[in-house]
Amino acid sequence: MKRFHVNVRIKDLTESVAFYTALFGTAPTVLKEDYAKWMLEDPRINFAISLHPENAGIEHLGIQAESPEELAEVYGRLKNAKAAVREEGKCTCCYAKSEKSWITDPQGVDWEAFYTFGSATVYGEGQNARSTAQPQNASAE
Repeated sequence: MKRFHVNVRIKDLTESVAFYTALFGTAPTVLKEDYAKWMLEDPRINFAISLHPENAGIEHLGIQAESPEELAEVYGRLKNAKAAVREEGKCTCCYAKSEKSWITDPQGVDWEAFYTFGSATVYGEGQNARSTAQPQNASAE
């Protein structure tokens, strides 16, 4: 099995190690004076792209739960990360019906914790609606 890799440039190692240790529920497997790495088996990764040519780059990162119970576990980790949690609740986003919450890491990168329970025919509704039409042939988040 292959593993997806994400590397985020950070400002403060101690603060970031504490944040990610809380978020992932485990200490790093490698810790150096300028580097830390977590080799995670759980969660697996969901990688998606969204067309935003006016502002390309990392949109957000996230942890997708496979059940409401797993979402509750991940939500508990968000609370332990000692940053403001923004509860979105049930929503339509990325052609999916989901329940989600958000947190921002010390570098300003947004993370979502979500559970998807259905698909949708639109990218989003409410705060997730797009102002311009986008292709709607993508798979659910």
